[in-house]
Amino acid sequence: MTATNPTPTIRRASEITYDTVELAEGLQKGVLLGDEDGTPNFNMRRFILEPGARIPRHTNKVEHEQFVIEGTYQVGVGDETHTVSEGDSLLIPAGVEHWYQNDNDDRGSFLCVVPKEDDEITIRE
Repeated sequence: MTATNPTPTIRRASEITYDTVELAEGLQKGVLLGDEDGTPNFNMRRFILEPGARIPRHTNKVEHEQFVIEGTYQVGVGDETHTVSEGDSLLIPAGVEHWYQNDNDDRGSFLCVVPKEDDEITIRE
């Protein structure tokens, strides 16, 4: 935890920079609230899955809470595959294998909230 008395912060959409994520072609990440904003417990990120994007099967050392903002795409969690769309929420516990694939013509995007702990990504395929 970085701060015991954080300052209220508002970040405008126009202030967010999206970077390409090397893990997958067609994947971008923007940090909506993070270390630079003094977040004490969690970081909030937005991921954009362009049409055809695929994030390989992997695990993370920390849990993820996600909220689908737009689009429809597939998420594999453990041994199950789910089709998710706008308004759906996901909990991916720490250490559980998961993957994403956007086979649609429209982009998908989701919010991802993670605890401020050291994370480690392990690719499983």
